[in-house]
Amino acid sequence: MLPKAEAAYFAIADISGYTNFLAAVELDHAQDIIADFMDAVVKALRPPFRLAKFEGDAAFVYTTAETIDGSLLQDAIEGAYFKFRRRLRSVSQASACECRACVAMGDLDFKFVVHHGEMVKQKMGGREELAGRDVILVHRLLKNTVCDKVGGCAYALYSDAAIRAMGVDPVAQDLIAHHETIGIIGDVTLWVRDLEAAWQQDDAQRRMEVTRADAHAMLEFDIAAPRQRVWEFLTVPGQWQQWWDADTIVEESGKGRRGVGTKNHCMHGNHTVVEELLDWHPADYFTVGIALPVPDAPRIVMTRAVLDGPDGTTHLELRLAKPKPKDRAFVDGALAKYAERMTRAIAGLRSMLEGKQPASDAMEEPALTRSSGRFLTDPVKSGAPR
Repeated sequence: MLPKAEAAYFAIADISGYTNFLAAVELDHAQDIIADFMDAVVKALRPPFRLAKFEGDAAFVYTTAETIDGSLLQDAIEGAYFKFRRRLRSVSQASACECRACVAMGDLDFKFVVHHGEMVKQKMGGREELAGRDVILVHRLLKNTVCDKVGGCAYALYSDAAIRAMGVDPVAQDLIAHHETIGIIGDVTLWVRDLEAAWQQDDAQRRMEVTRADAHAMLEFDIAAPRQRVWEFLTVPGQWQQWWDADTIVEESGKGRRGVGTKNHCMHGNHTVVEELLDWHPADYFTVGIALPVPDAPRIVMTRAVLDGPDGTTHLELRLAKPKPKDRAFVDGALAKYAERMTRAIAGLRSMLEGKQPASDAMEEPALTRSSGRFLTDPVKSGAPR
């Protein structure tokens, strides 16, 4: 049988400055450095992407998901770049080695090319290979003139086909329009994100994470599903609404991209709860300010942290910031109701992600007493790990 064509998103993470770096430094240290940085980037891209193969100074990844949230895909690309920059900074600060490779590693950078199209999978030499016109195109797009346009070689280059498949507005998101002429393919419309500028903005952003040590109260759950999957169901309105008891969830993000300042309006009958993103670190944690539909109610600040659990599971922590003394009674009362609702909702989420029906007692048991959904009014004093 002939291989069947599949729609897919393709991405290539390519190391900028690779050739000059290898030519000028000690090979043994250079390869260790390259492998370390590439490993950090590929791990950050999975999921939503899976590795097709390493190609020398690049990693070729793809996903065949029928639909993918545009904000999530861009978060994956930029998150991978941010992981590289943090890794580069930490290695540079920790290294006492003065060899040429360690001194010159600051000249390395990453660029990403993303495209959407069709492919076929073929067995060649005992390996699965991706083939097709669009596979060729995404590789050809690595040779471009983007560095001249953005003044550096740290960028994400999206084909117009990828932008349209994601359903995002590139102009509203401040992407830079670009064009390239690719051999037998012709003129290609592209959109550029300057990753150096994005990194500077992210690095300068004020952190507003409620830590375990600082939390006034905390609710914890273990979910037998991958962390990225749990993150999607916590943050994408269409998936969030499948398990949370809101009639509708309306996202207002301004530029069509989730981040600091995005507001979610959760409508429960005649009442609306508004959550504003105060800090955003996909897919690790996000912090929200919650406005309740109660006159003179204080704003409640909560961090929702998505952590790796054992054997591919996810540990979810909902950490409540300390309220002002005058607001504590109100916040504790609201939190008790929220904990019960969240415990019931997480039972439904578990049934969706774990592929099994929730037990009746798990649906009815209050969160204050659940061993798998612990409500801690003082997480440090109660002996919970930090």
